[in-house]
Amino acid sequence: MTIPIRTIDEMSPDEERQFWRQFEAAIRRDDGSVAQAHLDAGRPVYQQADDSPDDLIEKIYPDGHRQLVRFDLTGEHLVSELASAWPRQEIGRFE
Repeated sequence: MTIPIRTIDEMSPDEERQFWRQFEAAIRRDDGSVAQAHLDAGRPVYQQADDSPDDLIEKIYPDGHRQLVRFDLTGEHLVSELASAWPRQEIGRFE
């Protein structure tokens, strides 16, 4: 059963449990191919790295350079440039 897309606030408790089960299953199946397709198309991707602070997201550009960014109600904000580029061949599972 597929749950219609809407906000969690509008879901019943049963629909919300089902949504999270489906979401977690989709994450487990992720092989990084969608992220790689975005990079190949010239668009950056975002990931929460294990060693990043909880409130920061790593933004990875097609050329390999990386930034730490923060989001709030006004949008995306650059926090810092990361020192080393991430080689594209290392893109894989985003866990």
